[in-house]
Amino acid sequence: MLRLFTKVNGKRLILLLAITVVFAAVMTGCSGKPEGERSEVTIGELAQRLKQAVKLEELKQRDKETLQRLYRLGDDEVEDFVLYTAVSNVKADEVAVIQAKDAAQAERVKQIVSKRIDAQTAKFKDYRPEEYGLIQKHVLKREGRFVLFAVSKDADRIEQVFDEVLRRN
Repeated sequence: MLRLFTKVNGKRLILLLAITVVFAAVMTGCSGKPEGERSEVTIGELAQRLKQAVKLEELKQRDKETLQRLYRLGDDEVEDFVLYTAVSNVKADEVAVIQAKDAAQAERVKQIVSKRIDAQTAKFKDYRPEEYGLIQKHVLKREGRFVLFAVSKDADRIEQVFDEVLRRN
């Protein structure tokens, strides 16, 4: 009788272990990425897709010093970025995609960019009404560690590309 009991419990134990392994494998395969974890996307990829979708030739790609001067952002907050601004300071066109070090920093970056919007609004409001109109239709959004800021006649298309690239990850 003891042998029969051991054989039955042994089979149950093996069956239970098999079910546990299958369940763990299924759950691991179904798990998504945590919020803000978009390691596959790079700023280079975003910039390339933006260049393909809209004309950025009229804008000049800027460097780290310009990012620091316009937004007061440094290496401690920004992992990577791409920044395009108008060649002339009488134009409001500006496109920035900033990858923050983490999601908390991204929210801070978005708040800092809001200050830039306020400054540009004040600058162009009475001086250049058509540029002021572009600023009023700006796009400012955050997705995970990425922040998008676009002042452009193509701002809607820029936002669409940003969303498409980040959504596929």
